[in-house]
Amino acid sequence: MTTRKRRNRGKPVVIGLIAVLIIALIAAVGLYFAYDRYLRSSHPIKYENYVERYARDNHIDKYLVYAVIKTESGFKPDAVSNVGARGLMQIMEDTFDWIKFRTDDEDAMYKDMYDPQTNIKYGCFLLGYLYDEFGNVETAMAAYHAGRGQVNEWLADSSISSDGEHLDTIPIPDTAHYVDKITKAMDVYVKLYGQG
Repeated sequence: MTTRKRRNRGKPVVIGLIAVLIIALIAAVGLYFAYDRYLRSSHPIKYENYVERYARDNHIDKYLVYAVIKTESGFKPDAVSNVGARGLMQIMEDTFDWIKFRTDDEDAMYKDMYDPQTNIKYGCFLLGYLYDEFGNVETAMAAYHAGRGQVNEWLADSSISSDGEHLDTIPIPDTAHYVDKITKAMDVYVKLYGQG
């Protein structure tokens, strides 16, 4: 009789533990889907036709383009920075003129940087050019933020770049933070939307 009572006392405990585990599992699944929904809303896919076309034309990863647009403008085509950069990919006027000359786009005007298609076309050209020049995303993005000349100086300095191709450190904290934001955003885009 004593044995039976002990067994019966253990059943409610086991059932309680199973119930707690089931509730915890349901909560974890709910949190996962809520977090996924949050990430998708904070890392949207917009202007897909333009991004895909110009990323492909310039041999760059479309998720890098989305990461730049998210970081630079939050997908607002009329965005203007405190230094005057315009549009989705925040193109400065001197950068616009540089790209316009290289693409032989005589009819373009700086106000066209508010047009999503033109801005993405110019931004992707610049990203592709920088990637071709520097060979990796981090260094290319440092150049996108701080300028090609500045990055070339850093690469020539062995205390900043041990191999002359990669930056061991980025001396400007804002640029280092920017590169970190871009690489993290790109990682999220790849995880959310990447194939396979």
